[in-house]
Amino acid sequence: MRKLLINTFLSLDGIMQAPGASEEDKDAGFAYGGWSVNYWDDRMNELMSAVMTEPFDLLLGRRTYDIFAAHWPHTSEELGSGPLNNATKYVASRGTPTLSWDKSVLLGADVPAAVAELKAGNGPDLQVHGSGDLIQTLLRHGLIDEFGLWTFPVLLGSGKRLFAEGTVPGGLRLTRSETMSTGVTFSTYVPAGEIVPGSFALDQPEI
Repeated sequence: MRKLLINTFLSLDGIMQAPGASEEDKDAGFAYGGWSVNYWDDRMNELMSAVMTEPFDLLLGRRTYDIFAAHWPHTSEELGSGPLNNATKYVASRGTPTLSWDKSVLLGADVPAAVAELKAGNGPDLQVHGSGDLIQTLLRHGLIDEFGLWTFPVLLGSGKRLFAEGTVPGGLRLTRSETMSTGVTFSTYVPAGEIVPGSFALDQPEI
């Protein structure tokens, strides 16, 4: 059984759009591409290296795949390209694109069923980077085993959100949290079942 792990950069108000470069994703006129770049420190590099050291395969939406495929195959291993280039890349797409990056596999039209089959098989864990639309699909079908969230101390106001409208309600359990020198927080969460409502209302005094 393989685990499915989310690895996502977020602003404090929950935006995940275009953290890495100005031209990464300008949908809806998004003007703040590259908002994460100036918050990196040495500890973030260490933690990200640890995330990428364990064997993994990638599960990507089409847009994130295109961004990665335009960059990582042409980048030296000294800059961290090795694990990404060596991983098998499973791609969710509504079309039938030509996948030029080595070891890329197009998932079938029924993405939830294809991902469930991948998880049930043998192999390394599956990492999802970016891929906001794909994450919404995985959430709706209960396919996510762990969220690794990098929360940056910046407010973006609008843009694509990780937990967008229509997110399935549910509890999460914090398993790890660490704050960087720049104020970035890295936290991991696992699903914790249904939300159990409570109340802070005081009992009415007897008269």
